[in-house]
Amino acid sequence: MYKLSNEVNSEEVPVEVNSEEVPVEVNSEDTIENNDSSKKSEQTVEELSKLLDLEKEKVFQFEEKLKHVLADFQNLSKKTKSDIEHGVNSKINEFMLDFIKIYDDFIRAKDVLSESKINADGLNSILKNMESLMQKYDVTAIEALGEIFNPNFHEAISVVSDPALDDNTIIKEIRKGYISHQSIIRPTLVEISKKDDDKK
Repeated sequence: MYKLSNEVNSEEVPVEVNSEEVPVEVNSEDTIENNDSSKKSEQTVEELSKLLDLEKEKVFQFEEKLKHVLADFQNLSKKTKSDIEHGVNSKINEFMLDFIKIYDDFIRAKDVLSESKINADGLNSILKNMESLMQKYDVTAIEALGEIFNPNFHEAISVVSDPALDDNTIIKEIRKGYISHQSIIRPTLVEISKKDDDKK
């Protein structure tokens, strides 16, 4: 007789597992989408690169325009400043020319008082103040006596024969001339020499 064993085998039954990978099905639509996405990405980079180059070109053009505008502004500023200075100096010169005529009258008055042996201290003080004013506004007298005649600074009104001097030597100032802001506002009236070349 056979005895049935009530004992249950506690050992697990080994299960064989196939180590081969189960092939995964690839959806062709996903591949197409990935390719499309890659192409779009490349196009986007290319487009952005072109846009960047375009913006760089615009920036360069704006910089060049800005340089030209700044240069024009500087030139205009210099010209405006020069025009203003010229206009102001012209008005000062006109005023100083009238002022010098009055100064000449005071000089003549002083000479008359000196010849008459009358005290002219008060007049001398006025003349010093007038000379200070002329100096303040850059008005200077033209030194002519003993110089060679220069038509830019002098105006000859008479010629005196003098063999001891070179031709066109200024031997007398008849009316003093003046320079204001590097411009001749009044030439000096002078008398010049001339050698007598006639041989007898």
